[in-house]
Amino acid sequence: MVTAVQVRTAHDLAELGLSEPDYEVLSTLCEREDGTSTLHEQAAKMGWSRSRLSRHASRMEARELIRRAPDPADGRGCLLVLTPTGWDTLRDAAPSHVASVRRHFVDRLTPDELAVLGRIAQKLSTDRDGL
Repeated sequence: MVTAVQVRTAHDLAELGLSEPDYEVLSTLCEREDGTSTLHEQAAKMGWSRSRLSRHASRMEARELIRRAPDPADGRGCLLVLTPTGWDTLRDAAPSHVASVRRHFVDRLTPDELAVLGRIAQKLSTDRDGL
């Protein structure tokens, strides 16, 4: 189920010039008021390794979606910062991405099915014993 939805929404994002990881980085950075997060915090939030995020950030930096800045609290770390281009790209892509998720997932399920999935998601997200 996850793969089927991800493949379809990733295809829709690609039509906007973004990969699914691009969108994930942009959308999680924008949750911060200033669009800035440490590489370490961002990787943890996304469930990625720091090296994976660092490599992906380099590709996004080349497209001017984000920039890196020194972390004043940690001389070895860096900050990831959404650029104006990144903010604009996310603002333009978000409505299409929401529509894609609705078309490929939400609208295909009944309210009862969505409620069951919501309960399952809640149970799985609060059960952290396996982590």
